[in-house]
Amino acid sequence: MKKIAGAIAVFVITYALFSAAGYLFPIDQEWYNSLKKPDWTPSGSAIGIIWAILFALISLSAAIVYVAFSLKGAKSFWFALLINYVLNQAFSYFQFTQKNLLAASIDCLLVAITALVLMIVSKKYSRAASYLLLPYVLWSAFATFLSFTIESMNL
Repeated sequence: MKKIAGAIAVFVITYALFSAAGYLFPIDQEWYNSLKKPDWTPSGSAIGIIWAILFALISLSAAIVYVAFSLKGAKSFWFALLINYVLNQAFSYFQFTQKNLLAASIDCLLVAITALVLMIVSKKYSRAASYLLLPYVLWSAFATFLSFTIESMNL
């Protein structure tokens, strides 16, 4: 029972932390809407839904690793998750607070790279946890391409 309560806590805390950027670095809709974007840019609501699902998958992956190995038994996973989390938050800071599209694009690339590292590291602890991160890796790669495209269109 203690492991289940811990897993639920890890899930909720991870989800809340990843979601924090939306509150810490609110989107200036007027500025964002004024940017030139490619026709294939997903709508803001679609992006929000995708991130909500991805945060749930990341959180579930973390909960699975926690159940199997706790916090001490999977240090490389928790370290990779922490680095990815900081970079994920930094994107919103660069994009929406600083309105620095180049810095946001470079950071987005780092998010994609660390998401891939996290997926690889998590496989050492749980195949299921690793597979749950695949959509995050794919979306981060797409978001990186989109971010650099928007940056180049707004030079």
